[in-house]
Amino acid sequence: MGYFDPNESVFKKCQHDVEGTLETIAQRYIGANPPHPFVYRLHSRGGFARLHDYRYIMNFQEKWDHIPNGSFVYAWGKLWSDQPTELNLGVSCLSPVHVYINRQRAFTSNISDEVAPDRKNMFRGHMNKGWNEFVLQFEKTANGCGGIFGTGSYKNFPLHFISPTPERDGQEGWVYSEPTTVGIEHLLAEGLQESGGIVRWLPELSWSAAELQSGVFSRLYGAEAGRTAIAWTKVNQTRPTPAEGASRWLVHHDGALTLHVNGQAVYSAMGNGEAEIDLPFVFGDNDVVVYSTCTHQANAWGFTLAPLSADAHGAYTIRAPFAVEGLKDHWLYLGSFEEKQIPSLDQLAQLNLVHEDGREGTYWRADLPNTWVRPYLENTLFAKWNYPLGVTLYGLMQTGAALERRDYIDYVLRHVEQSASFDAYSLWDGKQYGAAGVNNQLALIDSLDDCGSFGATMLAALAHGSIEGAETVAARIADYITRVQDRLPNGALYRVRGSVDFMKDTLWCDDLYMSVPFLCRYSALTGDPSYINDAANQILLYKDYLYMPELQIMSHVYDFKTDRPTEMPWGRGNGWVLFSLAELLGAFPETHEHRETLLAFYRELCAGYLRLQGTNGLWHQVLIDPESYEETSCTSMFIYAFTKGIRNGWLTEPDAYVQAVLKGWEGMTKISIDKGGNIFGVCRGSGYSFSGRYYRDELPWLLNDTHGIGIVMMAGVEVRCLQQFLKAGTAQ
Repeated sequence: MGYFDPNESVFKKCQHDVEGTLETIAQRYIGANPPHPFVYRLHSRGGFARLHDYRYIMNFQEKWDHIPNGSFVYAWGKLWSDQPTELNLGVSCLSPVHVYINRQRAFTSNISDEVAPDRKNMFRGHMNKGWNEFVLQFEKTANGCGGIFGTGSYKNFPLHFISPTPERDGQEGWVYSEPTTVGIEHLLAEGLQESGGIVRWLPELSWSAAELQSGVFSRLYGAEAGRTAIAWTKVNQTRPTPAEGASRWLVHHDGALTLHVNGQAVYSAMGNGEAEIDLPFVFGDNDVVVYSTCTHQANAWGFTLAPLSADAHGAYTIRAPFAVEGLKDHWLYLGSFEEKQIPSLDQLAQLNLVHEDGREGTYWRADLPNTWVRPYLENTLFAKWNYPLGVTLYGLMQTGAALERRDYIDYVLRHVEQSASFDAYSLWDGKQYGAAGVNNQLALIDSLDDCGSFGATMLAALAHGSIEGAETVAARIADYITRVQDRLPNGALYRVRGSVDFMKDTLWCDDLYMSVPFLCRYSALTGDPSYINDAANQILLYKDYLYMPELQIMSHVYDFKTDRPTEMPWGRGNGWVLFSLAELLGAFPETHEHRETLLAFYRELCAGYLRLQGTNGLWHQVLIDPESYEETSCTSMFIYAFTKGIRNGWLTEPDAYVQAVLKGWEGMTKISIDKGGNIFGVCRGSGYSFSGRYYRDELPWLLNDTHGIGIVMMAGVEVRCLQQFLKAGTAQ
């Protein structure tokens, strides 16, 4: 039984054309996930920081010294959803809390919640397609006022909320009210507006009149003599030949100033001054950069730059140097710096740089109170760093190499580099704001899932091109796996803790894929055999805990809380094991001390899996339960690993495996892959259980799940290689 009508299968279009099937899958994935950059937004430090679990800390007793008991404080934000869905949300209560989503009550605390601030109360929130409005009501009691609110699944959905008012449109973060006696019904009816509303909303959006009298650099950075600040904008010349005099501009400055247009200094003065300058603009965009040094401790430090001619307004458009949501102005600012730390013009355009200022480091900001620029990942998949995408991109890259499609490889390199090149920035961003807006898993590595799979793909991608930041990231991952990740006394990697409670004190066969391929590739990169030795030891140790010799397959998890394996042979978990073992055998030197032992184990596992192939060529979600659904990702991994064994001579009786591979691939093209390149039948991310019913009935398959897209492509690449291998053998 397939997942769609047989007439919709890719087999109906491509038949036995493996290349055609691979291109169909690859092009669907790339088309659905265009390579959009990060989104830059303004963020006010006067709002709320976030915890490492990406929830916002809304403790209002830290905002005001005195809040009358019985009064309310409100937080108001909005969240975009591409489609109707339900989200896991979590709230911890410092006082009574009510959560309203799209003006419907979604959560109400009880008397137990209100005295248990460390408890995370989980609930489901319904999202409409488009913007969804959130209003949180906090009541002040003698015990406090506030809460901690946000995503309930920070690994997969690190939500960030957007300011809901037109005045702050595009800014990241919540607005919050001053303490008020206005009730929720009155607020929802009349109070959800910033200008002229019945409550006052914070954080401060505008400078005071006194602050506006200061120069722009003084109000942003103070006035410390000898320090330098930078301003950057773009001027777009819209006419090829502007009217005479249109390019004449007036600059006024307090402090030394140098003005650059398109990298060339066009004006410089060592002290205060004013001048009319003809600016050498060209048609299209022109970078305008100001370097200014504070020459005396005074509040006037700053500058203005404006066209002199009325004709300029039709000839030029002034805009921000890069797109920043929430920015009403067109200037961005950077500073302040001692002389030896001043960044060069070339460095300004490197948006992944944190600039050394002799303090905590600094980044771009706006001419608003305490308001900074931050990047955020808002793509569904592109530029995201997580372990299923590591598999997806590896398969796409292998497909590009096999089919000589450099565009596929370049897409992968762009994805990986967008993540890796922002690693240092994301670590800094997390320290500044509590949780980074990009690279949430890489910035907060606390499990093998966070680093090993994607890191292994990153190392493999280096064979196809340079990747900014890759070697630094790889070294950090290697250090985590070898020195930080928890291990048993015998050296086996395991999970002492997890993002959810059930993961604690467990050993998962999945973690072989999260560690072994990376260790193999990092060993090759560094020339250090200790990493590949560790990889070999992991497989041998996991065999001791998880191998089911009577079936010659693996249990999914060993639970140290009960000190026994689950004895549940989950399909994809077994696929991870055989895939990782094939990767290790391919990387092993012929003389390695564990090679023969691991080769024998590989053959035992292959024999066990061969016996369990289903009648349609696919393996089942629970390998020993033919009533469970035909699962695509484990089928792909068995095909991949069998083919590696056939081509490398690891299997002593390969004929049966050849037939299994061909049957499995044809089965997938008829049952799991439709004519549009969509992948069906891939099990969602799992927990674990001692019951087969959990895997069969509670772990459904998902359409185009990234746990399966890449490994299907890898299976297809290997099938194509096998066909070429067998043709060459018969020709000889």
